[in-house]
Formats: sequence, structure tokens, C-alpha cells
Amino acid sequence: MSFVIPLDRTPLGQTPTPLEPQPMLLPSLLGPGPWPNLWCKRDDLTGVSLTGNKVRKLEFLVAQAKQQGADTLLTCGGIQSNHCRATAAVAAQQGLQSQLFLRHEGPVPAPTGNLLIDRLLGAQVRFISRADYQRRDELLAEAASQLAKQGRRGYVIPEGGSNGLGCLGYVRCIDELRQQVPSPQEPLTIVSAVGSGGTLAGLIVGALLYQLPWRIVGVNVCDDRAYFVRRVAAILEQAAELLRHPPQLAPIARDAASLVEICDGYVGRGYALSQPDELQMTAQVARRTGLLLDPVYTGKAMYGLLSELRKDGRALGERLVFLHSGGVFGLLAASEDLAQVLGDA
Repeated sequence: MSFVIPLDRTPLGQTPTPLEPQPMLLPSLLGPGPWPNLWCKRDDLTGVSLTGNKVRKLEFLVAQAKQQGADTLLTCGGIQSNHCRATAAVAAQQGLQSQLFLRHEGPVPAPTGNLLIDRLLGAQVRFISRADYQRRDELLAEAASQLAKQGRRGYVIPEGGSNGLGCLGYVRCIDELRQQVPSPQEPLTIVSAVGSGGTLAGLIVGALLYQLPWRIVGVNVCDDRAYFVRRVAAILEQAAELLRHPPQLAPIARDAASLVEICDGYVGRGYALSQPDELQMTAQVARRTGLLLDPVYTGKAMYGLLSELRKDGRALGERLVFLHSGGVFGLLAASEDLAQVLGDA
């Protein structure tokens, strides 16, 4: 079965990304099994300045921006936002400008991690308070309006690139996985970090479109389960509308919220804030498998995955794919916190 997404896409990423077996990860961190068969979908290797999962969403969003004659991409996120850095990289590659609205309180920080890359890529950075971030959509619309007064055209990309259009990048990821994983018609669980909801929504849409008996589980890195059930359900409904409601997506129309599975309880100290045991796990994974996780997204998602398996080795099924969504530059911004735990890893 194949499904053609009836929307334009600007090819940006180096896909398909590899699907790598990880036979030693669970035994080395959790001890003797039996454990599920585990693979890692290496979406940290999508290219475009190591943009990770964000580039898949940007392929559809940038295509629409070009159709509309945009010369500037506008978006928002935390000060170490992977999505904002990816947007700046893609803008530079495509001959566009970028404006980033980054959430930050206090003095202007030294450029490290993703913020440093934003600057290198020529993005125009504007720091906004947490209070102002609550009205980020309004601020982005105002910035687009100011560009219009100058005879230019801005294209607003939502936080994380997460809307019905952006999430379609992960329908394509499901198409890759069904050709990579052994016996795709057998049950499989995909675990992914959830920060803005678009990646999880796209994975759900893809599994429905290709009629796969797969379970899609998100580990939230901020907010809570109730928030993301609402958020992802809304994106699912947008995607179904864009895809013209094919029959495979009928479950979305019936009850989109029932399709969203969130594994809550691993936010820790909060978004982009790490605990020592999370960082120790990140170091252990790196030393024993060579996988570099980031402290904001993939580190928390892996921490959640391992914690769930410690409680019940079959909690996530017999076959498991961990979606590595990238974010390596976030490690550099966490260097001081990491230095405190590396001796114990």
C-alpha cells in the first residue's frame, strides 16, 4: 500500500534515515533481560546542519511559504529551541531570512548551543518574556504585518513546526519505517519525545494511513498528559482536513483524543531543566552505545522509556523503536550540568 500526500514539499532532509538495531542498550543499562527488541530510528541524521526531526516538518511548511512568496520565516521557541535553529538553517539554505522569538528572562545570555548556531546562521533574534510568550501567535502576526508594511512577506511557522501541515513530515517517516522494520504487519511500539505535538501527530496519522498495527507513545517533556492529548488531537484533525479525510483516517473524525497516548511523569524539573539522574543516563547511553541524546527532548524520552521498562519489561511490547529526533547542540548548552555528573556515569 502507498499513499501520496497531495501537497507540495520542498526536499530538504537526507532521508530515509537509518533504522539501527540496539541489542546492547537495554541489557547494559537495565541488566539481564529478557527485553524487547529495540531499534533506533536515527532522525538525528536528517542533515541540514543537524536539524533532526524538525526538517521533516519544514519540508512542507517551507514549500507553502515559497508558494506564498515569503522572503522571511518567523517562528518561536525556547532559548535553546532545536526548531528555531532548524528554521534558521533552512532559511539560510533557501535564500530566505529568519526571525526567531525566543523565550528568555533576564540579561541577554552568552551565545551557546543552539543560540550560537542561530547567530551564526544570521537569524534575527528577539528575546521575549514568559508572559509575552503566552501571546506568541499575536507577536508573530504583528511581525509579519510589519514586514508587509515594508513590502516584504513573512511566513509564520508555529512553535515546533507543529500543525496539520508540518506533521505530514512524519507520515513520510512512517512510510520509511514500514519498509525498514522486519515484519511491519506485526505489532510495534514507537516511542518519541513530545514537546509541541507535531511529530507524535504525524506518526499517528502515518500508522492509520498505512493501516499498521503499531502503537505510538509520546513522552512529554513539558506540560502534562491532558495538555498534549488536546494539542495532538487538534493537529490530527487539521491533518485529516488537509488530506481530504481518506477512509483510513475515520478514527480521527470519531474521536481524535482517543488515539493519543502520552507517557506522563518524566518532565522532571521542567522544560529544558535536567536532573542529575537524567544526565547520568544520557552519559551512560553515549558511552555504551555511541548515541548522543540531548537534555531537553531525547534524553527525557529515553529516561521515560527505561523507567517504564524497569517497572515492567513488556510495558511497551515485544518490539520497540525509539525515535531519535536530534538536538545534539543542546548538550553544549548543558555543559556545566553535565560536567557535574560525568565522573559518575
